[in-house]
Amino acid sequence: MKRYVIGLLWLMCNTVSAEEVLAFANDAQRELYYQLAAELRCPQCQNQNIADSNAIVAVDMRQKTYQLVQQGQSRQQILQYMINRYGDFVHYQPPLNRVTIWLWLAPLLLLLGLLAVGLYRRRNEAAQTPDNLAGTPDELEQLIEKYRSKKP
Repeated sequence: MKRYVIGLLWLMCNTVSAEEVLAFANDAQRELYYQLAAELRCPQCQNQNIADSNAIVAVDMRQKTYQLVQQGQSRQQILQYMINRYGDFVHYQPPLNRVTIWLWLAPLLLLLGLLAVGLYRRRNEAAQTPDNLAGTPDELEQLIEKYRSKKP
């Protein structure tokens, strides 16, 4: 079987960097590995994917991902393995369930709330325009006269 040697996968952690040279049976496996390394989150670093993290758990996850890709498992099987082992947090796209529904609905609810407040304020401002507050022209003249009479 023809083997391709892929380029270097740079790992960055402060001033320390390391190189990994991995061999794959074909380009599809290489692409799958890179895709999964970018999609899986390091449980220790929290906002880094396993490709960018140099934490011990990320190194272990990369090695296990490489092994599973070499065994010919599909993307979904590998993701399911990692989610079963590390929890939903490990994947950047959490599933939609009763616990995470609020993560998906919160932006929409916030937007609807802001629109409702904006419409409410606009209606109140329209109801209190100077025309409505001043009343008839005679009332306005009376207010002006009252003001002028109080001046010394």
